[in-house]
Amino acid sequence: MSPNPVRRVVVTGMGTTSPVGGNVDETWQAIQAGTSGVRTLEQDWVAEHELPVTFAASVHTSPADVLPKVEVRRNDPAGQYALIASREAWAHAGSPEVEPERLGVAIGSGIGGVWTLLDQWDNLRQRGPRRVFPLTVPMLMPNGPAAAVSLDLTARAGAHTPVSACASGAEAIGLALNMIRSGRADVMVAGGTEAAVHPLPLAAFAAMTALSKRNDDPAGASRPYDVSRDGFVLGEGAAVLVLESEEHAKARGATIYGELAGVGSSADAYHITAGEPEGAGAARAMAEAVENGGLSTSDIVHVNAHATSTPVGDAAEAKALGRAFGAHSEEMAVTATKSMTGHLLGAAGAIEALLTVLTLHHRSIPATINLTEQDPAIPLDVVTGSSRELPSGDLAALSNSFGFGGANVALTFKSV
Repeated sequence: MSPNPVRRVVVTGMGTTSPVGGNVDETWQAIQAGTSGVRTLEQDWVAEHELPVTFAASVHTSPADVLPKVEVRRNDPAGQYALIASREAWAHAGSPEVEPERLGVAIGSGIGGVWTLLDQWDNLRQRGPRRVFPLTVPMLMPNGPAAAVSLDLTARAGAHTPVSACASGAEAIGLALNMIRSGRADVMVAGGTEAAVHPLPLAAFAAMTALSKRNDDPAGASRPYDVSRDGFVLGEGAAVLVLESEEHAKARGATIYGELAGVGSSADAYHITAGEPEGAGAARAMAEAVENGGLSTSDIVHVNAHATSTPVGDAAEAKALGRAFGAHSEEMAVTATKSMTGHLLGAAGAIEALLTVLTLHHRSIPATINLTEQDPAIPLDVVTGSSRELPSGDLAALSNSFGFGGANVALTFKSV
């Protein structure tokens, strides 16, 4: 797929609610400071269900502190997070004036309204069908958050919900890029949301030995690339970008924070949960994202890696980077922000895309925390200790996202 040379797509707004902050400024400051959002869970259900993992990266700010009670009542937490992030992004973009038919939404979710589904199942069993909440179906459906944002903004160019596990948010941003390039929309509100810090997902991920079990050291549990890494940390939240065609943004005098240059995607067709161990599929997605952005491999100076802190996954991504970039893979500055945010599943690609834009905009690469002894099998230039400054001039960066089912999505961004 070659890039459309006519329509460049730029980032004019950003919003998030994350484990380290309730908005973009708080989140960026925490990420730059190397602050972990991973905490011991205090809810009664942890002990009630005797969960083997007792910590997660829950959102920093309760939606009840931000949204009206009626919106909390009528939206699953995944929808609540999406509304919070999209409203911040929309305001940050200056609330663009755009025809509703030229404004679209793409917000991915890997799981959807798991809290609503299981709470109302309990309601049905314990209290009967008359006590099931009437809005259960729109609250549990994965496209509920995208629909809520579309209604909130009167966006009629489309309300799309890619569901590709942990690649969902990145796929939504890539879909938005192609909608603007193809002329189907002038402005897109795109990202991902997830609210799966719930006993069932925690128990299920633990049962498949995917989670870190460092119950005595939650803040140090997510350890991408470290020799002692033992699994990912479940996180939650949402992140949203406002994307516009460059001509639309310039015509209204918008502040431009970066350019979304390209997207690449592939499928491993290897295993339902494990990525292809040599990184062949992930490498294809990265190579396509570079080409789709009109870039060469040598243009990429920074990678916000998927790097979940699993023994197999981190090594496979390093191999994929070697396949896609050759010797240059050891020259790019790599960071793994999941070391601080945990793994937001369907929202992971969105928050990491947002952080990649901020990295280029501020020319400062956040450090990976909890990396005390880098795995010698992973020969990457991982930023540790403190943030690393980027030089002036035109720069490009890559953001990777991979998901269960073999989904691989890579995004390329340029500085402006």
